[in-house]
Amino acid sequence: MSRLPGRADAVVIGGGVIGTSIACSLAESGVDTVLLERDALGSGSSGTTAGVVRTYFPGNPLISSLAVRSLAGYQALAERTGTDLGLERIGLLVLFSDEEQVKEFRRTQDAQRAAGVDVELVTAAEAARLNPLVDERTVLAAAWSPEAYACDPAAIVRGFATAARQAGAVLHTDTPVTGIDPDGRIHTPAGSISAETVVCAAGPWAGTVAAMADVTLPVTTYPVDMLLTDTPGSAPRNALPMTMHPSSLRIRSWGDRILVGMGRPAPDETRQDWLRRVSHHLGTTFPSLAGRPIDSGWSGNLDVSPDGMAFIGRDPSRRFFYAAGFSGQGLCQAPAAGEIVRDLVLDKESWTDTSGLSTARHLGGTAGTG
Repeated sequence: MSRLPGRADAVVIGGGVIGTSIACSLAESGVDTVLLERDALGSGSSGTTAGVVRTYFPGNPLISSLAVRSLAGYQALAERTGTDLGLERIGLLVLFSDEEQVKEFRRTQDAQRAAGVDVELVTAAEAARLNPLVDERTVLAAAWSPEAYACDPAAIVRGFATAARQAGAVLHTDTPVTGIDPDGRIHTPAGSISAETVVCAAGPWAGTVAAMADVTLPVTTYPVDMLLTDTPGSAPRNALPMTMHPSSLRIRSWGDRILVGMGRPAPDETRQDWLRRVSHHLGTTFPSLAGRPIDSGWSGNLDVSPDGMAFIGRDPSRRFFYAAGFSGQGLCQAPAAGEIVRDLVLDKESWTDTSGLSTARHLGGTAGTG
């Protein structure tokens, strides 16, 4: 654990995909930046997801606009740093099982397209063509968005970290924050550092970090389990698209296996009961997966907001900024989040209206600015 410098213009707390993106954006804009990570870079929620970058977020064109911006940001990051981010186009298929879901899609399609999303309504038969494991008899229709990519989250974090260091940022790992003074002095086991600006991007620990600064950040942690099952012999050789079912079940190809996600057991549900529920939904929607053994993949915690949309903003009384509560979608929004926080720190007009992203939408109109 190396000693910290005495001061910095900005200290970013959190070394996942959000924190490294912010550090990169700040440093490349000439801000003297130090990043503090309690463990290794990317060791938190960044490695807990299904590893997909997508642009379509049903029902939320604002998130979709951030995701569209972020996909372009990833392509620029790969070119700028020479980092292979593992981007492989697989597409996103969102299944609809009732007419209300179809109506909601049609109601929001124009707003999604205005946000830059390429998405269309397809028939159940077309959904089964796009993912041959789908039983078209169990779905009414589906949304198809080709702009979804499998990726390597660890490589993305490395890419942002490389670019941040090249721009002059200093990144400290194994350096947990233990306290934050009102004057912006931050304490760690490696010493203390003073900063004009503090940025909280601590993922599942964001609420705890914010509380150290007497800032309320209404995020909670949500545990998730990722599962694996075998690919049936009838499956196509090409990678299956990320496929989402209204039950919250989602699958995609994972090497020569299939990755399965559906949260974690409910508080009053045993793991075996949950696995039976997962197996039931798998077998109903994807009959060729019925009865197949389901293995544990990996698990972790996500930082979740009450409405599933991230909080990005600043405290109105001090230079404490935050980007947290991404609810498992941070990988899809990290480049845009980095740009938004950079513009807030530099007091520049952002590329989009960010007023709806602050904690004010849950804590009242004076709780923060976006």
